[in-house]
Amino acid sequence: MASAVDTHRAGGGGGGGGEGARMAGSSTLSPSSVASPPYWLNSRAHTHQRSASSLSADSVLPAGAITLRDNDTSEHDDRNAACWAKSVEIVDYTTVNGSATSIGAFVVWTVRVETLTGSYMNIRKRYSEFDELRRQLIQSFPNSEAAVPVLPPKSVISKFRPKFLDKRRAGLQYFLNCIMLNPEFSGSPVLKEFLFR
Repeated sequence: MASAVDTHRAGGGGGGGGEGARMAGSSTLSPSSVASPPYWLNSRAHTHQRSASSLSADSVLPAGAITLRDNDTSEHDDRNAACWAKSVEIVDYTTVNGSATSIGAFVVWTVRVETLTGSYMNIRKRYSEFDELRRQLIQSFPNSEAAVPVLPPKSVISKFRPKFLDKRRAGLQYFLNCIMLNPEFSGSPVLKEFLFR
């Protein structure tokens, strides 16, 4: 089989200014004028053809090789179908007083989730609900505990101070991003229960 370069040389007969040089500079070739290398063709070459863009690294790399995969466009990876959130942000918090003496007061966090379709949803959660989500994720995914970040620490003394709450907001937002944008966790019943109850 002749390669595309060999085809150009054969057409011009050598030399500088002839038709062969013009063909070599051309970027358009008819599909019948270019032959594929034999390693691009599989055993069923006539019944199933693959374009260069659909060739998989898995078909040419040895087992266990490290590869770069585009998770945005993979149609064959079922885990990617579980990703439905584009971004997660904790936009605000509200202190809820239990009584006039602030006994029983707590903070409610407003979480804004942008979906891949461009819609938004706002949910409100207490720190204890984040804590419960983390516990349930570790219980449901024991082999993935390292992928579940720790929550920001508690503080009895500083729990209503703005500086402490800003740090806690950043920590909770990081936690949610790691969970909701991870295909392993994003489609789990545990996360759905957290979001929609």
